[in-house]
This record gives sequence, structure tokens and C-alpha cells, in this order.
Amino acid sequence: MAISFANKQFPSTTILMAVRWYVAYKLSYRDIEELLKERGVVVDHATIHRWVLEYYPQLEAVFRARKKPFSGSWRMDETYIKVKGKWQYLYRAVDKYGATIDFMLSEKRDEPAARAFFNKAIDQHGLPKNVVIDKSGSNAAALNTLNWQIWILGLYGRLIEIRQIKYLNNIVEQSHRAVKWKMRTALGFKSDAGAEATITGVELWQMLRKGQLKNSGDMTLWEQFNSLAV
Repeated sequence: MAISFANKQFPSTTILMAVRWYVAYKLSYRDIEELLKERGVVVDHATIHRWVLEYYPQLEAVFRARKKPFSGSWRMDETYIKVKGKWQYLYRAVDKYGATIDFMLSEKRDEPAARAFFNKAIDQHGLPKNVVIDKSGSNAAALNTLNWQIWILGLYGRLIEIRQIKYLNNIVEQSHRAVKWKMRTALGFKSDAGAEATITGVELWQMLRKGQLKNSGDMTLWEQFNSLAV
């Protein structure tokens, strides 16, 4: 389904360029406003912010339908994200090759939050063969609960192997960096909606960089990004 740019003052190419710049580079909304002005496009930074809020959830939803499959061996971890002056928790998972599986922002770091993240990822991608986690008791408890549910359903061969081996999780810990630098550039996120949309945009751009879009062929990153809106 094509994303609508109806009733917008600016063409879709300008909107897509602005929102892509915001997550691809260490630019603020005011930086992008200035860059566009140099190109003869006068748009307020607050408008660019609204575009990010509006379009990144839609673009990421389109991407999910066109996402390449990945390994059944997951690495899961969480990192800290500052929103409205307070720390929240970004749950993330990648496969053993570094391909992004899923992500979720949560106000809490506990078993229900970890279970909600795993449910979100499994609903989209199916059950993993194994999940590597840190020594967090809440993450292990969430997986144990899921395994109990799988057992009750009689899917004994689908139980998730839980592995708590720190060095195997280095790949997901390193992949937190893209979101962390954007948080620092933004000096922390000012709203939950802004945090959600920006994180979604950063994760989307990183997945494109990792080559996770199906049938991308020889397309440039910009062409891949633009194709999501067609």
C-alpha cells in the first residue's frame, strides 16, 4: 500500500529527503531547515519534526512486509534511552549475523516488559531456535514463561534454548550505537512520540544499510528508502 502525501505543501521527494537526513546523519531539525533553505526550500524545523512523527511509523510498517528472513539464533539486550529527562529502556534483538530483528521502547525493565518485547518479535517473525541474553533475571524469566506457554500448546520441539553467554551478545551491544548517537545529537528526546518515531527511523535506516530489504538488487540506499513510499 502506497504512503499518502496528499494535501502536503511540499512534494514527497522533499519530505522523504528531510526525514532521511534526520536519521542518517548527525543533524538536528534546525540543521535540516538550513540545508533545505540553501536549496531554495523554505520549511520550518517544526514541520520537519511533524514529518518524522507521521512518516516513519508508516515507512517501517511497509519495510516489515518486505524484510528479508534471518537466522533463528537471536541476540537480545536492552539499552538506556533518555526521554523527557528520564531514562527508559530500548529492547533490541539481532540475529547472529547482526541483522536487526525487532526493537521496543519501554518505561520499565522487568519481566512483563521483556515478555512484551519477545511477543512483539515472535508475532512478526516466528519462534527463534535460541536466544542469547545477558545475566538479566527478567529476560530469562520472560523466556521461561514463553517456553511454558509453548509446552502447554504441545509444541515440544519448538522450545526456545536460552543461552546466557556474555561474549556472544557483543554484536547486539555494539549495534546500540546508532540509536545512542542520535539520542546525544537530539540532547535526549523531548516526548514519547518523538522518541518512538526517531528510534523507528534510525532502526529502519540501519536495516537498509545492512541490506535487509528484499529484492533491493543494485539500488542505492536512497532508492531503497524511496521505494518504501511508492
